[in-house]
Amino acid sequence: MKNVVWLLALASCGKAEGGPAASSPGSALGTLEVTARLEEIPGEFPQKKLYDYVYVMKYRVLRTHRGKVDGDEILVGHYNPQKPRPLAQDKFSGKVGGAVERFAVGDIHRLSLDSPLEDKMPMVGLIDKYVGRPGTRYWAVWTDPQE
Repeated sequence: MKNVVWLLALASCGKAEGGPAASSPGSALGTLEVTARLEEIPGEFPQKKLYDYVYVMKYRVLRTHRGKVDGDEILVGHYNPQKPRPLAQDKFSGKVGGAVERFAVGDIHRLSLDSPLEDKMPMVGLIDKYVGRPGTRYWAVWTDPQE
């Protein structure tokens, strides 16, 4: 019995529950990290890519891994969300990325975030259809899909 307890204790070491492997690029970015469900994409993304922009979406926080968020419903700005996250980074964005290929309501993402959005985002257009709603807007640095 002692051997079983010892093996279970040893097996639980290594990475935090629900956390990515230490080599995940997103785990070293941003000031906080959450797993959250994408609750709403208000409206549609612009159909023609006329300019670079940040689009704010609503998430429901399922778990906080690092740092602290304001409540269980958060607003997150994604840079050029029509681009797959591995291709989103450019000369204006700074470090952004992840493995999400497209955004769909109901998807669960592991997000590395910074805040406030207005201090972190590049000098590009901002589409925030929650403009009358108070609260922190977070800048999505890294976005990975979760099951």
